[in-house]
Amino acid sequence: MRVFVTGATGFIGSAIVQELIDAGHQVVGLARSDAAAKSLADAGAQVHRGDLEDLDSLRSGTAASDGVIHTGFIQDFSKFKEVCETDRHAIEALGAALAGSDRPLIVTSGTALISPGHVATEEHVPASDSTAFPRIASEEAAASVAAQGVRVSVVRLSPSVHGDCDHGFVPTLVGIAREKGVSAYVGDGLNRWTAVHRLDAAHLFRLALDRATAGARFHGVAEEGIAFRDIAEVIGRRLNVPVVAKSADEATNHFGWFAHFAAIDCPASSQRTRELLGWQPKQPGLILDLDRSARYFET
Repeated sequence: MRVFVTGATGFIGSAIVQELIDAGHQVVGLARSDAAAKSLADAGAQVHRGDLEDLDSLRSGTAASDGVIHTGFIQDFSKFKEVCETDRHAIEALGAALAGSDRPLIVTSGTALISPGHVATEEHVPASDSTAFPRIASEEAAASVAAQGVRVSVVRLSPSVHGDCDHGFVPTLVGIAREKGVSAYVGDGLNRWTAVHRLDAAHLFRLALDRATAGARFHGVAEEGIAFRDIAEVIGRRLNVPVVAKSADEATNHFGWFAHFAAIDCPASSQRTRELLGWQPKQPGLILDLDRSARYFET
């Protein structure tokens, strides 16, 4: 297949590009800069210039493809609602270019806000809507294009997608612990996160592209519920700083914008995903990755 990938030079997207190429697919990656274009070319992919706000570039890249994997997302938490709406418009543009065909579209979402406090399964729909949690806009957009007959599937990723070059939530926690001189958790620290290695996630996206049916939802979850306190403890040990509990009120001051994510309890299952796709994560788990890898703690 000729696969159009957005976010193709990102932490997860770059692993997907390599996974697809290794499986014999031809990859066309969206690139908004010369540096991104060079990175794609060096990886063996073709380059399609544009960005997530250039809807014409998204439509033209999609029109020339046999399928689309959408992992691009503007990482700007200072205007989170706006970038989530940008993602909605991007998905709608991708879907419009696929309408009337059987070409697949894989959209990226997350497990964290699906069913907080309960084990989220692939059958669950988000507990709220994008007015309460802006990130849900992506799943709303997927449902909208599905209603137009597009063969769209959703891959929901864990809060922690870890591995080489990780610049997501766990490095944020490491940075906060280094700055504050303590590694903290909220309350008793038993709230649960899910995790998946980026290479296992990339393999899941390829399987979803090859085998997905319209309306399918898949969970990129290798570990279904890691106590947040366990993450804080390994960070404290590696940084040689105390591990401390924070109350809900103290958490806002300690974690800043990250306080909500530090406190959320979001276990999730991937049993259905494994059954449908034959997906079996093989890479190290999050705690082992943190405990063995110096890269998370290099300054």
